[in-house]
Amino acid sequence: MTSAANDAVTIVTGGAGFLGSHLIDSLLADGHVVLCVDSLQTGSLANIQHLAANPKFEFLEHDICQPLQIDQRVAAIYNLACPASPVHYQHSPVKTVQTCVLGMLTMLELAKQHNCPILQASTSEVYGDPDVHPQTEDYRGSVNPTGIRACYDEGKRCAETLCFDYHRQFGVAIKVVRIFNTYGPRMRPDDGRVVSNFIVQALKGEPLTVYGDGMQSRSFCYVDDLVSVIRKAMDSDPKFTGPVNIGNPNEFTMLELANQVRELTESTSELVHHPLPKDDPKQRCPDITLAKETLGWTPKVELAQGLRHTVEYFRQL
Repeated sequence: MTSAANDAVTIVTGGAGFLGSHLIDSLLADGHVVLCVDSLQTGSLANIQHLAANPKFEFLEHDICQPLQIDQRVAAIYNLACPASPVHYQHSPVKTVQTCVLGMLTMLELAKQHNCPILQASTSEVYGDPDVHPQTEDYRGSVNPTGIRACYDEGKRCAETLCFDYHRQFGVAIKVVRIFNTYGPRMRPDDGRVVSNFIVQALKGEPLTVYGDGMQSRSFCYVDDLVSVIRKAMDSDPKFTGPVNIGNPNEFTMLELANQVRELTESTSELVHHPLPKDDPKQRCPDITLAKETLGWTPKVELAQGLRHTVEYFRQL
């Protein structure tokens, strides 16, 4: 670190990614000293280049599957490291599991060493293709442990297990947040997620790829809303460990999303239907009662507003 070398550092793993870079912006705006740790497997230096001259920011290219030694005092750890889109986490499934499990062990050991809290960015994927709708935190999920998505689904489930075992056995202060579909500026255009797919295709005048009949649903949370609740979770009562669902409970079908994107981009793109990918959930919607009651949080950004910001970002690429 530079002039802030004597200050306790907040570590954000996966900090050069879509969500991590927005979280770092928020932390720096509040005066935190931040160390961004990223292997750049799916993260991008472009997401953090605007921070290069900030004396309270430092970037370390590092794979968290490998031991990490931090000499200065660590105030908190946000563990966001892991490919989060099916295209990327299925590209190298063994590495995905390693990042989820070995990476979690590395960061928990670091939290234990520095006696600092750690927040694990878990996922709605721990619910698999759910039989309960909307999903509550006590629902144990319907995950195919041998399917093509299992590297991520089961990897994240194991990471949650490790968090709670470190909490029970070693007293590590943990926060586990289950993130539902998030979108906004800095999404990768090639990440395969439906929002970025639709926007990129619409802006190029290409057909919008709809899987299945398009009636499967998702709930989309704008990145600023998600960052705010992640911060609230970390700052909450130490007795509150989670897991807690964080996301926007407003539910949309893929056809509804496609039509909103076409309208915002003024696109005449047609819709082309493809077979539904294996193990792709038919419904995904969070019950956020716990986040409302415990963290005092509800999302504020409506889908149309968030999509406008996201479309403008992709127009400038």
